[in-house]
Amino acid sequence: MENRTAVTQFVLLGLTSDPALQIPLFVTFLFIYIVTLAGNLGMVLLILLDSRLHTPMYIFLGNLSLVDFCYSSAVTPKVMAGLLRGDKIMTFNLCATQMFFFTAFATVENFLLASMAFDRYAAVCKPLHYTTTMTASVCACLVLSCYVGGFLSAAVYTGNTFVLSYCQSNVVHHFFCDIPAVMFVSCSDRHINDLVLLYVASFNIFFALVIILISYIIIFTTILKIHAGAGHRKAVSTCASYFTAVSIFYGTIIFMYLQPSSRHSMDTDKISSVFYTMIIPMLNPVVYSLRNKEVKCAFEKTFSKVKCFG
Repeated sequence: MENRTAVTQFVLLGLTSDPALQIPLFVTFLFIYIVTLAGNLGMVLLILLDSRLHTPMYIFLGNLSLVDFCYSSAVTPKVMAGLLRGDKIMTFNLCATQMFFFTAFATVENFLLASMAFDRYAAVCKPLHYTTTMTASVCACLVLSCYVGGFLSAAVYTGNTFVLSYCQSNVVHHFFCDIPAVMFVSCSDRHINDLVLLYVASFNIFFALVIILISYIIIFTTILKIHAGAGHRKAVSTCASYFTAVSIFYGTIIFMYLQPSSRHSMDTDKISSVFYTMIIPMLNPVVYSLRNKEVKCAFEKTFSKVKCFG
């Protein structure tokens, strides 16, 4: 395919062109980003500082918090700059960079959620074998494979998008350089590229989803065998929270990436994108960690130490 690229920059239309909404949206996204920053980096720091949290479950949670912070940071600051200063220009290389890091960390999260589901399966359904199943080396290999898989996939996504020619319109109907929105303005035949995106994204998503669904089906079956009581209620509540967060993440991701770029409604895509770029990274620390008794105890212990030093 001959690359006839002439476009050197893209114009991002953003969420809205209404001046009256710019400041309210900026304040809203600033609040969301501050909460995301505090919640996720706070969780990483807490896990690093408290030796009681140096277990496979919290190693996965710590990496999930780091990934949430990273992929939110790949998008949110630029969105806020556009709302505050009207800076909607994105150079060709910067657009590719943003796309690469966002898709890399989002795909890492996809694989981390599968690893976390397997970890919970081992803990709930095979408790006597948990320490021999989830050893430090197994945990490290799972985490490393999540990052390797995420960054390799991002290289495929970004290369597949920017091998296309951009020689006519440079106006992207989105608030960041998302794959379908950028591919939509290409002047090349996108059929093969749509298929590559569809197949790679489908494999990544459904590979992780199969592991998650099988793990949670077995977990729920095991929980139903537990006699009703505090332990039963806690297990049901925890799994329900996890499953809700996973459903929101995969629901929006499947909606965004498992359809050809020509079928996308850009206004609907923007709303969906807000959920997985900003809302989910903000909610994950609450859903996965802050409701946990061990995390609360670790936070109180660390806060007490800081207060004493103060």
